[in-house]
Amino acid sequence: MAALADLDQAVTHCRRCPRLVAWREEVAQVKRAAFRDQEYWGRPVPGFGPPDARIAIVGLAPAAHGANRTGRMFTGDRSGDVLYAALHAVGLANQPTATHADDGLRLTGVRITSPVKCAPPANKPTPAERDNCRPWLERELALLRPTLKATVVLGAFGWQALLPVLAHDWVVPAPRPRFGHAAHVVLQPKAEGNPLHLFGCYHVSQQNTFTGRLTPAMVEDVLTQAKRTAGLA
Repeated sequence: MAALADLDQAVTHCRRCPRLVAWREEVAQVKRAAFRDQEYWGRPVPGFGPPDARIAIVGLAPAAHGANRTGRMFTGDRSGDVLYAALHAVGLANQPTATHADDGLRLTGVRITSPVKCAPPANKPTPAERDNCRPWLERELALLRPTLKATVVLGAFGWQALLPVLAHDWVVPAPRPRFGHAAHVVLQPKAEGNPLHLFGCYHVSQQNTFTGRLTPAMVEDVLTQAKRTAGLA
């Protein structure tokens, strides 16, 4: 447990990507009008959830006025509203809302993380920024490895960023599995340990949820499958 807490603390001090550092800090100073009276986090955002999680949920990057403001993954924005409501609906969160880091939210057997830890301009990190950030995700998943049984990836960017990381401990087929909503691939371990069930889910972005491309029921269905395969049902 201490090792993961130490990693999370180290993440918050990262300054590897000059463009992302400048953007996240500018957003934290300028702020959105609705949050002008709030102090923004304005730093890299570590993962959220217990150190013995059986399910990892992997997104893209913190939102400029969501996690970059609150300091917790998917907290304080519309995407988080959808994700945490779905987690609560399937019994993986104790409440359906996430408004700030001290709101009492707890996850059951789930840890939420992202391949890029800083809010990027236009929600689009560059490939170089993704690669700069990869060691953090590698270390995080290595610490989760003893208990991890399922991973839910939100969107194609996260899927593509995650597969090289998973290849350290699991056999990733060639050609690599393609992302798609409700995609399900079972990766066998390279050594002793659990197989990993890899699930795809459209990202819980406003673009997807407002247009109906992704519905709450669709998110809940994927989470329910992950819960079952992880032995949390």
